[in-house]
Amino acid sequence: MLIEFNVTNYLSIRDQITLSMVKAKGKELEATNIINTDHVPGTPTLLKGAAIYGANAAGKSNLIKALMTMQKIVTKSASQFQPEDHLPLTPYLFDETSQKQPTEFEVTFINEGVRYQYGFSATQERIIEEWLLAYPKGSPQTWIERIYDPRQQETVWGKMDKLAGQKKIWQQATRPNALFLSTAMQLNNDQLKPVFNWFSKVLRIASIGGWNNNYSVELCDKKESKNNILNFLKAADIGIEDIVLEKQKFSLDNLPNTIPMLLKGQLEKDYKDKPLINVKTLHKTADGKIVALDLSNESDGTQKLFAFAGPWLNALENGYVLVIDELHDNLHPLMVKFLVSLFQNAETNPKNAQLVFTTHDTSILDQNIFRRDQIWFCEKDKTDATGLYPLTDFSPRKGVENLERGYLAGRYGALPYLKPINLAIAQ
Repeated sequence: MLIEFNVTNYLSIRDQITLSMVKAKGKELEATNIINTDHVPGTPTLLKGAAIYGANAAGKSNLIKALMTMQKIVTKSASQFQPEDHLPLTPYLFDETSQKQPTEFEVTFINEGVRYQYGFSATQERIIEEWLLAYPKGSPQTWIERIYDPRQQETVWGKMDKLAGQKKIWQQATRPNALFLSTAMQLNNDQLKPVFNWFSKVLRIASIGGWNNNYSVELCDKKESKNNILNFLKAADIGIEDIVLEKQKFSLDNLPNTIPMLLKGQLEKDYKDKPLINVKTLHKTADGKIVALDLSNESDGTQKLFAFAGPWLNALENGYVLVIDELHDNLHPLMVKFLVSLFQNAETNPKNAQLVFTTHDTSILDQNIFRRDQIWFCEKDKTDATGLYPLTDFSPRKGVENLERGYLAGRYGALPYLKPINLAIAQ
């Protein structure tokens, strides 16, 4: 479960911004929209979701990219980055001070019944600081503490007395552009597995456009999981009665002659032992006949829903944290409402999965759908730096104020400022 995410000096984000999933005051929608965390010592009550609004280019996607970049560095810095590789970081470039400062990420979360607070700061060349606090019994324990001393040009390690195992070996193996957490996991540290696994398994992020079809196709190849996919699609009322997977062996004869032989050889190597799968959707006509369509001939919205089905159901089944940029893209507002509702229903979300998404769909800015502390706004200031703030900053009246109308009227900010346009158009 996600508790809080902080990021500083990344792309359009100059000063630290914080996305919090901690429940604020108010008892509205408690039966559906909150997560009871009494089983985790010292942890506040959490929210099942957060919706982030803002104008185009306000920085909403950069917030998602920041979390995605943190995930990438955690999961790949030791295993896939080379010593000479630059870290995928771009600081805020619109002032000289920020250009020279490191980017900083920190996330607080719960995994396997324990709360963790993990973060690091880094430039493109190296990790500057790294820290991990664990709260197995409610009180903090320092498991990782690391800081780079530029005067001595070396890394200084903290006491880290609560971390068991071969700390010296893990420290010596940690490259300047790799995280200690990632390195220790490469060297089979068991104690840090819940932390690493939160990033590699629990946190699921999709940029604009969502996912490809692969996982949904994989589920459709098994009877029980295929039924769940069909139930998902039928509930969305897009007219699909069944899914059929057509499989055939890979053959070079099916490739166009225009493809270079070198590429053909690589494709043959990659796919010779894997079946090529074509997804067919079955529809029932008015007279009861069945018509099959290639999935590629379905609407963009239907294709997106099919791609969403697998990851969406997987997140609900396992209690994952799902983060989506531009959830509304190619989807009807009622479809967005349907997808959100699956997370805010104890029957469809028994393991308290969380959904964080950016959107322009104001139809779900509704106090019957979200608590006031679940709605966030992204806005740039006069220096083009991104800020993030919650709706609760404005204290809208509980259950009374029309949030959609208030937002579109500019009451909460985070709207595009449109100027008159002069066009030289020939008459």
